[in-house]
Amino acid sequence: MRGSFPLRYALLTLVLAVFTYLYGLDSRFAPKNGDEYPYMHIVRMTADAGNWLPLQSQMDGIKNTKPPLIFWQGIASTSWASQWSLENLRWPSVLYTGLTAFFLFLAVRRFTGKTQTGFLAALIWLSFFATYRYGRPFLTDPPEVFWLSLPFWALLYWGKSAFESKFLFPVLAGLCFGLALFAKSFAYIAPASLALGLYYWHWRKWSIPETLIRDLYKFIFIVPLALGVFALWFALDPQPEAVWREFVLGENAGKFTARSSNYFMDLIRGGDSIWMLLITTIANTGLFTFVLVSTLMQCWRERRFLSAEETLLLLLISAFFVVFSLPSQRSGRYLLPVMPAFAALIALHWKRLPLWGFRIALLLQLIVLATLLWLGINLQTSHFMGEAGSWTYALWHWLLMGITVIAVVMGLMKRDQCKALALAGCFLTYCALTSSLSPLEAQLGRFSAQTITQVQGKDVWIPCDYRAKDEEYRLLLPGTQLHGYLAKDAADVEALTKTYPLVAVHSPLGVAPRICESCQIIGHRMEMRARHSNEEIKAMLLGNIGEHLFVTEYLIATPVTNADLLNVKDVCR
Repeated sequence: MRGSFPLRYALLTLVLAVFTYLYGLDSRFAPKNGDEYPYMHIVRMTADAGNWLPLQSQMDGIKNTKPPLIFWQGIASTSWASQWSLENLRWPSVLYTGLTAFFLFLAVRRFTGKTQTGFLAALIWLSFFATYRYGRPFLTDPPEVFWLSLPFWALLYWGKSAFESKFLFPVLAGLCFGLALFAKSFAYIAPASLALGLYYWHWRKWSIPETLIRDLYKFIFIVPLALGVFALWFALDPQPEAVWREFVLGENAGKFTARSSNYFMDLIRGGDSIWMLLITTIANTGLFTFVLVSTLMQCWRERRFLSAEETLLLLLISAFFVVFSLPSQRSGRYLLPVMPAFAALIALHWKRLPLWGFRIALLLQLIVLATLLWLGINLQTSHFMGEAGSWTYALWHWLLMGITVIAVVMGLMKRDQCKALALAGCFLTYCALTSSLSPLEAQLGRFSAQTITQVQGKDVWIPCDYRAKDEEYRLLLPGTQLHGYLAKDAADVEALTKTYPLVAVHSPLGVAPRICESCQIIGHRMEMRARHSNEEIKAMLLGNIGEHLFVTEYLIATPVTNADLLNVKDVCR
């Protein structure tokens, strides 16, 4: 039957999903958010101090940027920074993401009575690009999404038993919400409690008196319990005034300040408008954006016939959307906790959804794959690499690309398999993306062991294009003392070699830098640039990849001796 999702397909796609989330977990180029490196810095500095609290940081204004749970997690997973690697920092995030998918599966299977629908909900959520991007790196989102979601899945799983519970469920909800606040922010108690209130109100058949009489006392218990868990930070931290100043006032209250003109104009126009919040929330699904759009359209058409569970899922989404439309800083990332609810809605409507959303997803996958193939072939056959080395792929990379392209094309051609292959295609595309950058994870993108040994214990200046960028270089040059300069100056070899005694500079692929007679190139590697101007992006689209997307990074020793350099403000900080 068109749109069916047999159990064997579900199990095969689950294996593919698990592989996708583990493949390249330690990659520097894994899709992520820029917060990861500042968080790594705080973990490393706090671990070096030897105490759980207070949190430590050398970055201006970024110390108590988030509650300590995520940093304690990093300290524990790296054994007090003694086993320092991206893999050790990130595996707890993957575990949280896997647990969220598992409980989503249990809840949907329970209230639908269909194992395939449960698998679908979990797999659809894992296929969202936002889940892949934020659910693997060392970020606050995986524990936040897990702990915020758990009470709502418990209500959908146990139904009447949970709704009528006078003590056990309120305790569970309070502790779960509290751990979510302890992972992200106390502000999440607002959307969580509003959503929970709407759940109870719906359960009481929209009777306000009945809800107040039978359920209000539960909130009087849940909310203080959750805030009490968060307040442990103030009780345990020896510098609670710094937590109040930097986190409560700076990190949270500051989000209500007008971003440009005034609060109400920002609400309806500009990059922080409520419309952008709606668009970025839907775009969290990534390749499945139009599948979600078609699902929401179907929900609207069938609004009079929605099941109780569908109504509860929509209430959860609405509560978070309304609350996070209030701060002047609006982002679809704030609604990551409701993306599992969107996935459940798609799974519930799966068989009745039109094919156009899935075909757009397959076309988007094909565009990504064509770009990766064009880029890979261009790099492997190019002759401008110079000292950077040879960009080569293993045979299995081309097999992966071939299988992925065939699967996507089959999905476009075969109506009966369109939906299943669109879902599997998301995971295959993510694997193709990771595999396409694999040469940079090998020797091509790393300094040699000889170079690393030669610079042990020395001060090295590296380009910084965002804060705590040196944490990435710490993985490449372990044992060195790193300092940052502005990344926009990385190609100015003459000025840099006249300023710093040991410095990393950038040069176009195939073009050796001109250095002074007494300067010495200690090592080199190939690097991918992260930020580009509009002109550079246009040039890359016209085929000038080597000139703008990739560079050769040279580590150069110079005769400069200037002790005052160590007192200059570090750009990475």
